[in-house]
Amino acid sequence: MDFNSGEIFSIDKPYGMTSFGALARVRYLISRRLGIKRVKIGHAGTLDPLATGVLVLCTGKTTKQIEQLQTHTKEYTCTIQLGATTVSYDCEHPVSETFPTSHITLERIKDELKQFVGDIQQTPPTYSACKVDGKRSYDLRRKGADVVLQPKSVRIDDIEILAFNPETMQLSLHIVCGKGTYIRALARDLGRALDSGAYLIALRRTRVGDFKVEESINFDHFSEWLDQQVIEEKQA
Repeated sequence: MDFNSGEIFSIDKPYGMTSFGALARVRYLISRRLGIKRVKIGHAGTLDPLATGVLVLCTGKTTKQIEQLQTHTKEYTCTIQLGATTVSYDCEHPVSETFPTSHITLERIKDELKQFVGDIQQTPPTYSACKVDGKRSYDLRRKGADVVLQPKSVRIDDIEILAFNPETMQLSLHIVCGKGTYIRALARDLGRALDSGAYLIALRRTRVGDFKVEESINFDHFSEWLDQQVIEEKQA
């Protein structure tokens, strides 16, 4: 491994950690192993703190490939709670509103999901990293500001229903999509399409391009993985 010249690899980001936090820990461990102050490193596609799974990291000269890597197809598994919502459309915030669910059936869910497959317009959640006048939308929201984001064109290639429990109103999906797709926004929009509400209670990114979660480095054992690598220590 030649981290200074450039390597591309993926880690399995843990629950509750920001993508930047995961990157910073990996950067520290690699830099310490190389005996340098700070190795150049970036990530290709942010994962929300409450999401887990594939986070692609690029070091050295391969950081120039980040923009291109972000265009690769992504796959997710998620669990959606129907009948309620939160301001962030996930579990970062408490339930802010509840809705009726007695009219929701599996057939109705199947019918409504069809409108979200293909090239669609999707408005990002305001609790997101989207920038408004140079500032992160989530920072503005957390300071109490009102934020209005414009819809963006995204592509969802496939949505598969993995499970639906009509008693708990929990729905599990497998989603194949392109760059810029917010699964939290999909949950929000599905809830509205069902004349109810919805928010994410679990999200896992299982693939980014050729990088699969089962082949990604376990974040908690990254140090052990690093110790097993034959590393080129010549500085760039």
